[in-house]
Amino acid sequence: MKKWLAFLLAVLTYIALHEGAHALVAAIFGELKAFQLKPFGFEVIFRTPTDERTGIQWAFISGTSNVLTLLLGYSLLMVGEKCNHLQSSFLKAYVFYITLFLLLIDAFNLSIGPFIYGGDVNGAAVGLGVNRYLIQALFFLVMLANRELVAQKLFPAYNVQSRHPLFKPWVLFMR
Repeated sequence: MKKWLAFLLAVLTYIALHEGAHALVAAIFGELKAFQLKPFGFEVIFRTPTDERTGIQWAFISGTSNVLTLLLGYSLLMVGEKCNHLQSSFLKAYVFYITLFLLLIDAFNLSIGPFIYGGDVNGAAVGLGVNRYLIQALFFLVMLANRELVAQKLFPAYNVQSRHPLFKPWVLFMR
């Protein structure tokens, strides 16, 4: 039960960090219209309609949350072995799950996710004035690298073993 609660808390923490960063940066640029709870999750509503968006601020509004979560994931990964020695099994599970989510979700969100649901990549591409497929390709590489970090660093730090091919090491020289 504790592991499921830790998992749920990590999901909520990830959502709060990701969507909260969108909302905060949008508010700074005067673009925050609303913050809504939808059946599929939380949504930040912006003032400017999608087809009218221009300017570098959209790269910040769309991209800051992704960069923030990835950097937090890397930070937690660096202290992972120390966190494995925590006395609280709940806290240990929470840190494991939040690190996993921070490393993988936004890399997926900016690489494969746009083919399924659109998302942050469009605002980042508009703001940077680059093709969205360039951003997707870059973050696909980030996602693959982070997947390898999860398999070779995060799982061993928490003594997690998996037979799933997505969580087995693919690159042998990282060990």
